[in-house]
Amino acid sequence: MAAGTLYTYPENWRAFKAQIAAQYSGASLKIASNPPAFTFGQTNRTPAFLNNFPLGKVPAYQGDDGFCLFESNAIAHYLSNDALRGATPQAASQVLQWVSFADSEIIPPASAWVFPTLGIMQFNKQATEQAKEDVKRVLTVLNQHLNTRTFLVGERISLADITVACSMLWLYKQVLEPSFRQPYINVNRWFVTCINQPQFKAVLGEVKLCEKMAQFDAKKFAEMQPKKETPAKKEKGGKEATKPQEKKEKKEKKEEKKPAPEEDDMDASDAALASEPKSKDPFAELPKSAFILDEFKRKYSNENIEKVAIPYFWEHFDREGYSIWYCEYKFPQDLTLTFMSCNLIGGMLQRLDKLRKNAFASVLLFGTANNHAISGLWILRGQELAFTLSPDWGIDYESYSWRKLDPNSEECKLMVKEYFLWEGDFKHMGKAFCDGKIFK
Repeated sequence: MAAGTLYTYPENWRAFKAQIAAQYSGASLKIASNPPAFTFGQTNRTPAFLNNFPLGKVPAYQGDDGFCLFESNAIAHYLSNDALRGATPQAASQVLQWVSFADSEIIPPASAWVFPTLGIMQFNKQATEQAKEDVKRVLTVLNQHLNTRTFLVGERISLADITVACSMLWLYKQVLEPSFRQPYINVNRWFVTCINQPQFKAVLGEVKLCEKMAQFDAKKFAEMQPKKETPAKKEKGGKEATKPQEKKEKKEKKEEKKPAPEEDDMDASDAALASEPKSKDPFAELPKSAFILDEFKRKYSNENIEKVAIPYFWEHFDREGYSIWYCEYKFPQDLTLTFMSCNLIGGMLQRLDKLRKNAFASVLLFGTANNHAISGLWILRGQELAFTLSPDWGIDYESYSWRKLDPNSEECKLMVKEYFLWEGDFKHMGKAFCDGKIFK
């Protein structure tokens, strides 16, 4: 198993590919991104570093055995396992296809569009508009490919998903506002599924999706440009007042102000974005409820559901503070294999992770392959659908029809029993129970 050190600067999205791959493969990877281990602009210009990495670029990898690699895709490939690289020649070729796709089709327009919004590049309207069209084309290709797939290659995360997701990271963080990304529902589902995997989260942390498209800020751009030296004043008689020692000091300062290599450009502003204030709790304005949802969840998980959990639910349920909703997937004709539909449900629930504190759900699959449907029962804080309260929660809910149930009705009581137990006639579905997932 590979073991070594990855040299980079903090928050380098190219380095993220290698770091995530190592999380999946179990490779032992030390990160050198801060002094004294590594100082970008200094360490990577030393003779010792350039001897191993002639271009002086990062990320750069040095194995404990002395093996050295530069170029982020090569490093990520080396740190991957066979499952990530593609277990068959066909799968390996498809992984390489998407890695190349990211470099050639995603990064150029993403850079042209995003860099000006970060103050890294001068704004050019024609270039930005062209970049937007190119990004739409890329998203259309991905959306079509992911229409019947959970991941880009095979049924599990591969290096293809890692590479493409990291290449699109800044698009989703900076410019792909909800209205722009809305038509590409399959890409959104896939991207949020990826970034919510534990291995991605261990490297990326919480990724906040763009709520409003960032625009070019001329002031920010001016602030990020290297300042020019003020010409030295001359003494009478044409002699310069600047002494040789002062000239030398100015020359050294000027050299220090040289712009960093292109590799550092995009990520220079990431620290500022990361320091944005956390979003307000969408449920903060609701009055406190006597119904302790977590206590019900403990009953549901650890005790007899029919004899303990369901009676507890009805005894303590707060009809003013919570509501019960029934949902059905709108496009059953698109569902094919049952395990893929289970992945569809699982992906939705993963993307709603931050809603767990204020919700409980049982989402079930009915029928057989190429003839099945999805429906679910949701317990939500408040009296309205919570999915509209946060952009991160609204990715999947529009694919379902929603109906609020009357907690006092016999229909609601029967549904609570059947969906909580995963047992019953489910007459409203007209198909036999197949599988399901609980959100708790």
